[in-house]
Amino acid sequence: KILLLLGFLSTLAAIALIAVAVTQNKPLPKNIKFGIVLDAGSSHTNLYVYDWPAEKENDTGVVQQVEVCKVEGPGISGYSQATEKAGPSLTQCLRRAEEVIPPSQHAETPVYLGATAGMRLLSLENKDAADKVLSSVEKTLRSAPFSFQGARIISGQEEGAYGWITINYLLGSFKQVQYQCQSGWRKLLHILKSGSETSGALDLGGASTQITFVPDETPYESPESWLHFRLYGKDYKVYTHSFLCYGKDQALQQKLAWDLQASTSGNSSLLDPCFHQGYQRTVNISDFFRNPCTSAEKKQLPFDQLHIQGEGDYQKCRRNIQNLFNKTDCPYSSCSFNGIYLPPLQGDFGAFSAFYFVMNFLNLTNEKSPVPLDRVASAIQSFCARPWQEVKPEYHHIKEKYLSEYCFSGTYILSLLQNGYEFTEENWQRIHFLGKIGSSDAGWTLGYMLNLTNMIPAEEPAVPPLSHSSYVGLMVLCSLVLVSVLLLAWLLFHKPKCLQKGIV
Repeated sequence: KILLLLGFLSTLAAIALIAVAVTQNKPLPKNIKFGIVLDAGSSHTNLYVYDWPAEKENDTGVVQQVEVCKVEGPGISGYSQATEKAGPSLTQCLRRAEEVIPPSQHAETPVYLGATAGMRLLSLENKDAADKVLSSVEKTLRSAPFSFQGARIISGQEEGAYGWITINYLLGSFKQVQYQCQSGWRKLLHILKSGSETSGALDLGGASTQITFVPDETPYESPESWLHFRLYGKDYKVYTHSFLCYGKDQALQQKLAWDLQASTSGNSSLLDPCFHQGYQRTVNISDFFRNPCTSAEKKQLPFDQLHIQGEGDYQKCRRNIQNLFNKTDCPYSSCSFNGIYLPPLQGDFGAFSAFYFVMNFLNLTNEKSPVPLDRVASAIQSFCARPWQEVKPEYHHIKEKYLSEYCFSGTYILSLLQNGYEFTEENWQRIHFLGKIGSSDAGWTLGYMLNLTNMIPAEEPAVPPLSHSSYVGLMVLCSLVLVSVLLLAWLLFHKPKCLQKGIV
């Protein structure tokens, strides 16, 4: 009877221990935090909502994008003539964020606005107008129910660095983690992480473009082009440079200004090889040369408007674009263009923003295997050769301004990467055009928020030697072993009567 009782109690104790372990490890209700970042670009503004488990705030790979809202109208720099309208333009997307984020968490959710090259240019052209635009934006953001953390113009170097942080964070390059993404991205993750520890970042906006990567050991030239990060216990020496006026929109303005300078006809019509044959556009000369990117090319013209007529000649367009890249003067061991230092290209690159949007429209993005350089050039040439009367009805759902410029933008991207940064036919295969990584857009906004919320620690986060589940399981096992040993000891030393009779 005693043995039966002991056996019953031991079994009961084991069941209790297991029950405690199961209960302890039952998933708790999610404690989610949110953050909002507004990307105030030159052509438009996007609002991004991110969330993350609060208890894993300092682990990588846990922040995810849950909402993106495109603000209607131009970028905030487009309100320079009506600055009071800049802030209210954001209202619709802020209301969308209010719907996505639980009301109980509105007050604790940080909201940031970072303005990029469009506002950098406006600040150079008219600082008073730029200040008024930011003041209007700040007023609107403060009136929202969120925790306003600032609205400012970020530098080109910051934009490049935050873009680099974003894609490497999402790809798990700073710390080996299993990133929860779709199966199609697992192969891309492997490709981008093979051969180099981090991936370079190529960002193209409307007014500027950035290149950022960690090169091999190289001579320490151009000190202003380097940033130092310590992330998850490792030091990174990062090269980054931002080319103001070399975003796709401002590059087009520069090209047109150069074409006007080179023109000897003196009339108001200009044949442009970078637009489709049959396309026409009219540009106001006064607006054209007010821009800091083109003001240096200003000259007296006998007309107020420029009438552009498309020619659809890829090769001629490519030659015109080449004039934007000054490759003659390099005070360093190697340069990109305009005398700017560029160390030898290293590793894989993620190309995002307009790089992706343009190349995706031209069907030149492929997550499994990058399209070879010769096929890229051939596809862009074929698209440029199509007459406008054929292109416009086929893509009637696309805004005419964007559609009309895809020929130029595709040719410009090829020229920038091949002639500006000197990607070759071989390392072109290491450029991966990225729209999203998992559920998050590739861009600078996530890196910006991670930096300002201190969610990427400099050192490895401190963790206990065992996970909680391992600890509980080990305790259960030890308890069972202990009970068994005690029971065996009791049997050996006390020799119950039933055992003694059996022995006799």
